[in-house]
Amino acid sequence: MLSFFTSEPTRLCDGLSRREALTVGSLGAFGLTLPNLLQARAATSEGLRPPFAKKRACILLFLLGAPPQQETWDPKPDSPPEARGDMGVIRTATPGLILGETMVKTSRLTEKIAILRACQTNDNAHSASGYFMTTGYPHQPMQVENAKPGAPNDWPSMGAVVRKVLQPHCTLPAAVTLPEQTANDGNLTWPGQDAGFLGRASDPWLINCEPEKPNFKIPGLSLPTDVSGKRFDGRKDLLEALGTAQANPARKGGGSTEGAGAHTQRAFEMISSPAARKAFDLDSEGAKARDRYGRSRFGQSCVLARRLVEAGVPLIRVNWTRVPNAPNNGHWDTHQKNTEAMRKLMPILDMAYTALLEDLIERGMLDDTLVVWMAEFGRTPKINGAGGRDHWGPCFSVALAGGGVKGGAVYGASDKLAAYPKDGRVTPQDLHATIYHCLGIPKDTEIHDNLGRPLAICRGEPVWSILG
Repeated sequence: MLSFFTSEPTRLCDGLSRREALTVGSLGAFGLTLPNLLQARAATSEGLRPPFAKKRACILLFLLGAPPQQETWDPKPDSPPEARGDMGVIRTATPGLILGETMVKTSRLTEKIAILRACQTNDNAHSASGYFMTTGYPHQPMQVENAKPGAPNDWPSMGAVVRKVLQPHCTLPAAVTLPEQTANDGNLTWPGQDAGFLGRASDPWLINCEPEKPNFKIPGLSLPTDVSGKRFDGRKDLLEALGTAQANPARKGGGSTEGAGAHTQRAFEMISSPAARKAFDLDSEGAKARDRYGRSRFGQSCVLARRLVEAGVPLIRVNWTRVPNAPNNGHWDTHQKNTEAMRKLMPILDMAYTALLEDLIERGMLDDTLVVWMAEFGRTPKINGAGGRDHWGPCFSVALAGGGVKGGAVYGASDKLAAYPKDGRVTPQDLHATIYHCLGIPKDTEIHDNLGRPLAICRGEPVWSILG
């Protein structure tokens, strides 16, 4: 059944980085660098251990370039031709709800999905609006394209906050980004994807990979060819002995009662644990299961994301990457040939998105795994002279499924052109607050900036109407 929610009174509402990945790779020599890093990171994480009732996870599907809301979650079939375009709509499993015509598989799963139709950044620059969406804080200044990461725009990404808060509870990195960073054409990386003022130790673990390729492997998650299992165990025992000696409070100079041994153990768990090896072993998934998601880079990244959830990773961000031989350089920035782009790209997204939801349902994981369909903004309410839609931050849609979200629901509404919020406006701060709530992270959790000042992880309000 379709439920429409409107505004209500508001209620008052924190992995392995690339550098760490290189350190993991260096464990072929099994030095002490990674254990020391883990020990230092744990020291900065004290006081950030909230009492979680049970493990929750979130998969963020970030769609580079931004699909048009008019041809996806918020079609306006009664609007003038220059606004609605030349694409039709499709009925869904939820009575009264329509979607864009290319969302064939998604239309069958809407009873599991909640749609936010009045999201807003008011920023029309890819990287600036993207910063707002991924950190929950507006870019300074707004409307600036291709700004480099760094101050004053150094608020940590959601993945970094999750790593800071949850890493003590995780063996694997608490936040992972794959299969590459989000960047404008020319490989101009957006700000807001790293740990900002939290420091590099809290960066989400970036995995640059092509999981759709045959014989997919993650470097550093296997023993060097010249190290046998027996030799590995011997080096492990030696390092643990060294850690115990370092932890002995009676030794000269004192030491931590926790001991470096615990951090040495975690270092070995990261490189040799069955969970890590299993998560990245896509060959064990089976051809039929992988085909279900589609053999695209995005589809296979979604397979990997589900496996990382099973391995205990709380937050995985899957970025859309450019599709070869598609309009607009293969992403959703449909300045030209909007219809052609939708018909080329949406089958890839539609297949992967629904396969992910169905897979989570069948495995009994969806109730505890939030899946978020999001982008940096929306598209203009009118088709331009090139048959495309341009950048539009004043109003767009986000979809959420699982993780405690009520399905078959629509919160908020746009005007007759899907141009501006009419009711139920949702800001990036509100979206972040909703995701943190679904992850079980208390609303009063604090992080500290580089001056040691305590800061709330976000200033938004959860969208309570869509939460179970």
